[in-house]
Amino acid sequence: MQIEKKDIRSLSKEQLRDFFVSQGDQSFRGNQVYEWLWSKGAHHFDDMTNVSKETRSMLETHFVINHIKVDTMQRSADGTVKNAVRLHDGLVVESVLIPTNTRTTACVSSQVGCSLDCNFCATARLKRMRNLEPGEIYDQVIAIDKESRLYYNHPLSNIVFMGMGEPLMNYNNVLKSIAMITSEEGLGMSPKRITVSTSGVPKMIKKLADDEVKFKLAVSLHSAIDEIRSKIMPFSANFPLAELRESLEYWYRKTKSKITYEYVVWKGINDNQESIDALVKFCKYVPCKVNLIEYNPIDDGEFQQASEESVNAYLKALNANGIVAKVRRSRGKDIDAACGQLANKEA
Repeated sequence: MQIEKKDIRSLSKEQLRDFFVSQGDQSFRGNQVYEWLWSKGAHHFDDMTNVSKETRSMLETHFVINHIKVDTMQRSADGTVKNAVRLHDGLVVESVLIPTNTRTTACVSSQVGCSLDCNFCATARLKRMRNLEPGEIYDQVIAIDKESRLYYNHPLSNIVFMGMGEPLMNYNNVLKSIAMITSEEGLGMSPKRITVSTSGVPKMIKKLADDEVKFKLAVSLHSAIDEIRSKIMPFSANFPLAELRESLEYWYRKTKSKITYEYVVWKGINDNQESIDALVKFCKYVPCKVNLIEYNPIDDGEFQQASEESVNAYLKALNANGIVAKVRRSRGKDIDAACGQLANKEA
């Protein structure tokens, strides 16, 4: 019976060093291999050119590298790039490169499908098939960094965990991937350039604060009225806004880091004065800013983009109350790469 090989990237540097010692080799080999896996992004043992053939063969006997493969890449008219990323088990996730004049941002996935059930999001309709491993998240970033250098002549500058999945439902793997992205042994990126976006799981937001993370937090709010929010995002009926508010106050007390609220205005759902007033009130609890997001329809259902007037009414009310707010226009709509559209149509 063939023994299933372990993914070598699940080992820490110390475990790799110990493995080499157990094979009668020197521990520094572990350092070499670790550097190839993370800093140099090797996807095959044969890539490790300063490691002997015998050692590479021995690694091949014991381990695999469960790397990703960019299956298809689409470029939007606005410069956005969408990758359909094939995983080692044949499943597919999507990640997006969003360029502006001054920076490039990677929008990465954390799950295959999603644990949650937001009605307006195409990804949520896929249901969660599995969590991504830290190496699979890291690989998405490496692939987009290469594309950023190729198409825009500069390295990736920002990362948002706003692709497929709810990052806080894959907590450990997301934090491990960020640890490697920010490590000098990985990409050495500043955690201040990373934003983790959650639909709002209070217990996990508090855990982030307790773990003293240095990255930024964004919350998909979409309504500050419980009844409306639970219709848009049914799972949120289990996490009332009072509970979410308490977890965000806890986050701010611990981290002193401002929160970003992601907020879509829909026609006939939250495009009314009551909703505007509720959002203004909610924003006063914790220092924050608001991104009013243009909606990207996924079908001809109940969710339709609100009028420009309705969005401007939000903008005016928030600004009048000293709350920083801006309208975020969607990118990559022509290739289904915009917020809420990631659904593996190519898979």
